[in-house]
Amino acid sequence: MPEVDFPALVPSSRSYQPGVFPETKFEAQNGAVVRVRYGNQRTNSRLTLTFSNITDDKADSVLENYVNVTKAGDYVVFTASNVARTTTSGEPGVLTPWFSETNSALKWKYASPPSVQSVKPGLSTVSCEFVGELEGI
Repeated sequence: MPEVDFPALVPSSRSYQPGVFPETKFEAQNGAVVRVRYGNQRTNSRLTLTFSNITDDKADSVLENYVNVTKAGDYVVFTASNVARTTTSGEPGVLTPWFSETNSALKWKYASPPSVQSVKPGLSTVSCEFVGELEGI
């Protein structure tokens, strides 16, 4: 499935969970635990981005991205310019590979539709939730 670039917007806040390795835990009556791991890739990473007080044109670009990605079953690609804040020297931060998932085989999908809250005429706050899924492995 093709990738679709997320609009070049820098979030005002973000929340990230790196996901887990799929496994099942078996616990005996005496408390002994055995875990069976079903792969060597993390899955179900979570990323929440909030864009506070952006223009309605920018909010529209997020909604258009959502429609374009979900109608074709594609996935979203983030870059250092739109997910991670840069350092004072302008270089991407050390967390950028995590937020963009370039250090794994996960692909970002919308977990739910973006939420748009009107702040005042012409300005909105947009929140987006994404889930990292394995595709084609």
